Amino acid sequence: MTPILVWSKNYFSFVPGFAHKHGGFTLLEVMIAISLLAIALTTLFGSQSQSVSLCSTTKFNTQAPFLAQLKLAEFTRATERPTSDNGDFGDQFPGYQWKIETEDANLEASKILSKVGNTLQRLTLTVSWGNNRYTYEIKSYLLKKTAS
Repeated sequence: MTPILVWSKNYFSFVPGFAHKHGGFTLLEVMIAISLLAIALTTLFGSQSQSVSLCSTTKFNTQAPFLAQLKLAEFTRATERPTSDNGDFGDQFPGYQWKIETEDANLEASKILSKVGNTLQRLTLTVSWGNNRYTYEIKSYLLKKTAS
């Protein structure tokens, strides 16, 4: 580069490089700044989205076991136990559904447990949320209700 003669208010000086008429930014500097800003915002929005997703997962993993225990207690106290049933948890827990399936316990693999196998029933309770995006399942064995 050759020095360029630049006139200042009271004197002439030699400045290497190009003389700028205005003190603004070049197009290249603006494009680099915008691209750095776009990269930073993309990273920020990505981490925010991940944070919201983890919050939803944590909410479900906290509430679903308690709701499952509640429904299991209701089912255990019930006088009649249907082989399958489903429903929701009402307005207090919108979007949460439950499903119960029961079957005779199959404990024939063990000689000791096969003796009590015909008195037990296997219960599978599933709690779901968010159009079955999240599911929580409990399997339990209960004594069969006998007709009194």
